[in-house]
Amino acid sequence: MSDFVSSGWALFVAAVTVLSLVFCLVLLVIASRRKVMANDNTTGHVWDVDLQELNNPLPRWWMWLFVATVVFAAVYLAFYPGLGTNAGSLGWTSRGQFEAEQEKARAALEPVYAKFTAMSAEQLGKDAQAMGIGQRLFLNNCAQCHGSDARGSKGFPNLADSDWLGAGTPEYIGKVIAEGRTGMMPPMAAAVGTSEDVKNVAHYVLSLSGSAHNDVAAQLGKAKFGACAACHGPDGKGMAAIGAPNLTDKTWLHGWGEPAIVAMVTGGKTNVMPAQGRLLTPAQIHVLSAYVWNLSQGTRVAGN
Repeated sequence: MSDFVSSGWALFVAAVTVLSLVFCLVLLVIASRRKVMANDNTTGHVWDVDLQELNNPLPRWWMWLFVATVVFAAVYLAFYPGLGTNAGSLGWTSRGQFEAEQEKARAALEPVYAKFTAMSAEQLGKDAQAMGIGQRLFLNNCAQCHGSDARGSKGFPNLADSDWLGAGTPEYIGKVIAEGRTGMMPPMAAAVGTSEDVKNVAHYVLSLSGSAHNDVAAQLGKAKFGACAACHGPDGKGMAAIGAPNLTDKTWLHGWGEPAIVAMVTGGKTNVMPAQGRLLTPAQIHVLSAYVWNLSQGTRVAGN
């Protein structure tokens, strides 16, 4: 019920629930008082020549079964949530049960991860069991964005190459997995100048990586690139400390060419890597970060 702005909805749900139970009891009482008619006790419906529908009251066992159902519902609502925002006397929640089951599962897995905690990323990369676990963790938690082969797609970084927006160390990877990361490129068109200046800057950026570009436009854009140098550096090689991309390589996260660069400079971009620290234990993050790091080292990962 926390999704609703007004607490009145909680009262409405509680009232409808209670009134529904009361209505069921009233209906049962009325039905139980019906007597068998002395003369013709039929409804007037006849099937197959002589099969008549009688107007008898509910059987006693059936009526008491309904009563037991209503009583069970009342007892259930006293112990468990169901009446609006009332949590019930047991204080049960689906989140609480989920977290308890998670803790139980983590406790059962501790012996499995115990031998990996003291191993370095290089050592884990040579351990087939560790890399098998790392791969399953990756497929369950990371592949939705980065792909099952970790090569990503437009807007989602390739984790299998050596190009990193940050430090690219196992420690850095583990920190990003646990805490998440928000990468933001602010709109810079106003700082660069006119729309023509933005296009010139785009060609200068293309020239930095040796990509096809207009030489004249690139020369004109070089002076305007100063607005971008605060993050990407005067040489365009980026700053790992703040996650600013290197513009001198040929790795394009959000598309290549003048239109893509112009769109980025004009509109900016915000990318979010969600934190996984609440879903994974430190031991799991240690193995997962080692798996991801080893994928980018150009060596065959054990078990793959």
